[in-house]
Amino acid sequence: MQIGKREQVRTKRPHQSKSWNRFKTVLIFTGLFLTLSSLAALCLGPVPLSLEDISSALFSAHNNITSADAALIVRQIRLPRILLAAFVGAALAGSGIGFQSLLRNDLADPYILGISSGASTMVAAASIAGLAPRLAGVALPIAAFGGGFITLLIVLGIAKRNRRIDARSLLLAGVIVSAFLSALELSALRLAGYNFDQILNWLMGSLASATWQDIWLVAPLTIICLIALTYLSPSMNLYSLGEESAQQLGLDAEQFKKAVIFVSTVLAAATVAAVGIIGFIGLIAPHIARRLMKTADHRFTIIIAALCGAIMLVWSDTGARVLLGGDLLPVGAITAFLGAPFFCYLLRRR
Repeated sequence: MQIGKREQVRTKRPHQSKSWNRFKTVLIFTGLFLTLSSLAALCLGPVPLSLEDISSALFSAHNNITSADAALIVRQIRLPRILLAAFVGAALAGSGIGFQSLLRNDLADPYILGISSGASTMVAAASIAGLAPRLAGVALPIAAFGGGFITLLIVLGIAKRNRRIDARSLLLAGVIVSAFLSALELSALRLAGYNFDQILNWLMGSLASATWQDIWLVAPLTIICLIALTYLSPSMNLYSLGEESAQQLGLDAEQFKKAVIFVSTVLAAATVAAVGIIGFIGLIAPHIARRLMKTADHRFTIIIAALCGAIMLVWSDTGARVLLGGDLLPVGAITAFLGAPFFCYLLRRR
């Protein structure tokens, strides 16, 4: 038995070493690409800026009119928007890989359980009730988190069988609840009146009103939840073998499912609270990460997927700013243009 174990260790080490080396390479590559993408996004826009303008705006204290305008554009408009796009993209990717692991379905995404619909419905209700002006900066995020978690509880209640969460029932319950909430959203749009544009921006997803306050909301939650998912990654690998097999190997499947659902829901609700509904990032980023890593091992793919999601949303938002010379095109439309063909491609492959 001891010899067998030693041989098993020897056969595993080269594979593990190869995976870790590839992870380090891909991590450096995606991190560098995200940095360069953010720098390019700072330069691009209705008002083009040079690298010298960016450097002056960030590190210099000139008082002339030109540098003051560049500083305003960079520090108060583009920089918070790019940072928010990066954190939201990472959060969507983390949520997507969590739900894909939970449902063991590569076509799942963060909104499959109706969480985003619940969050956006509560935002619409808060806007119609006139709470946003009274509690500026607080009402809409609270409404989004509340709606997301209320929806989660409803979906879990429908999906439970003998106090156990059935993954297939969870998926169907999410689709049903999401369809019902979509009808409520349409009704909210009809009743919105002067709040129509605000609710529509939330439903389509937009980073046009990004602020440093939004970043302070999304960034800590994203970092904490990604760390939690990384901690759960060995269990996610076990669960991918099948629930019964994972339980035989010592995994508490019910506690695992609750943990993944909670963390993934927090990530999805945080993005809706900050920028509204942005689809397909959570679907595409995990697939790109698995392709880059050439493995489905969650120990490696979670962080890479987060970086890929950040890169995708930074470039999507940059496209939304540049294509029509302003913020006329919501970033949710860009991600839908990219995501719908990719979804069809995945569906055809299956």
